[in-house]
Amino acid sequence: MSEERRGFFYGLAAFSIWGVFPLYWPLLDPAGAVEVLAHRVVWSLVVVVVLVLALRLRGPLMAVARDRRRLGLLTVAAVVISLNWVTYIWGVTHGFVIETSLGYFINPLVLVLMGVLLLGEQLRRWQWIALAVATLGVLQLTVDYGRPPFIALILAFSFGTYGLLKKRAAVGAVEGLAVETGLLAPVALGYLLVLGAVGTGTFTDDGGAHVALLVGTGVVTALPLLLFGAAAPRVPLTTLGLLQYIAPVLQFLIGWVVFDEAMTTARWIGFALVWAALVLISVEAVITVRRVHRERLDPVTTAAESIA
Repeated sequence: MSEERRGFFYGLAAFSIWGVFPLYWPLLDPAGAVEVLAHRVVWSLVVVVVLVLALRLRGPLMAVARDRRRLGLLTVAAVVISLNWVTYIWGVTHGFVIETSLGYFINPLVLVLMGVLLLGEQLRRWQWIALAVATLGVLQLTVDYGRPPFIALILAFSFGTYGLLKKRAAVGAVEGLAVETGLLAPVALGYLLVLGAVGTGTFTDDGGAHVALLVGTGVVTALPLLLFGAAAPRVPLTTLGLLQYIAPVLQFLIGWVVFDEAMTTARWIGFALVWAALVLISVEAVITVRRVHRERLDPVTTAAESIA
């Protein structure tokens, strides 16, 4: 099996696991979203420490910890991803699985918008059209919900901000998660100890299966990140960009089919507009990448074609 094909299956597995997350979090009931978040942070740290030792990443991890700039970026990233996680868990466990999927559908469009607003990037014509179509979709959903889709917007903008911070920090997936969970773990562990002391925690009160599921939050957090980290250097960026839609598609189907969440006609129209925008921006990205690749291979012919 070629490395690119292997990377494709790694990416497929990573986004598929993220896609079925809505089936996992309700199993943690009666733990609330904040308690689940705290367990996720603590057990993720345990898993990632094991990975750091097993993969011999102690040196790179210490280098990141000594770099004030990267440590500062990861500190902000830790706060942002905790907001993303608790919003997602709350949304899934309160009957808003479809709206959480919307957040990850619009995330690529949010990244494009952030590139313009924060990095001064110039949008191409079809990117502007895609953003306009997506905006219409969000407005349509706002009318249908009777409110802006806050859960989706928080998820999209928090994950987009997290991606931007991680890009600037330029650290590996394992080292980054180790620093982020290490920064959050004292607060998370303190919160869990307080819950236990006042008798409102669920860790030891709902049987061994509940304990195993809470501990398992560390594994389900780390595993898709490792698979994604293995996929990223092996497949083209365009392939990875298209694979990312697997997660929200699965989340949408789970919300609609498994949890029987309502999809009104107006809601279908709103989602259809968002999906149309994603098709536009994905096709435009593929065409642009191919054109740039062709120009690098044969700049003379490409220039002649453009003149003609």
